[in-house]
Amino acid sequence: MLTDPIADMLTRMRNAILIKSEKVDIPASKMKVEIAKILKEEGFIKSYKIIKDKKQGILRVTLKYTPENESVISGLKRISKPGRRVYVGKSEVPHVMGGVGIAIITTPKGILSDKGCRAEGVGGEVLCYIW
Repeated sequence: MLTDPIADMLTRMRNAILIKSEKVDIPASKMKVEIAKILKEEGFIKSYKIIKDKKQGILRVTLKYTPENESVISGLKRISKPGRRVYVGKSEVPHVMGGVGIAIITTPKGILSDKGCRAEGVGGEVLCYIW
């Protein structure tokens, strides 16, 4: 049993980047699919797809690399954890690495990037930073 599935997703992606893997398989959930969708929109991953199986499904993320074989993602950090939740108001939405990275935030309007939160004028629970 996993106590923090989002941290597990980030760790699997971090480990795949370290070994220069093209794809990484993660147990699927609605929240993980939404996070992958934001990563795709922001240009951090090539693509993602959901593979059906007899259980919850598998989220296959295709990682993105530069022509020099460097990963586009240089860091992933879990912010809000099960033991310590971190919330921000609409005026406190963080800028990650001076705007180079993104913060993924779960809000009443769904899971959004920091840019989306500023556009919608909402705050929420900060899930992770990606740069």
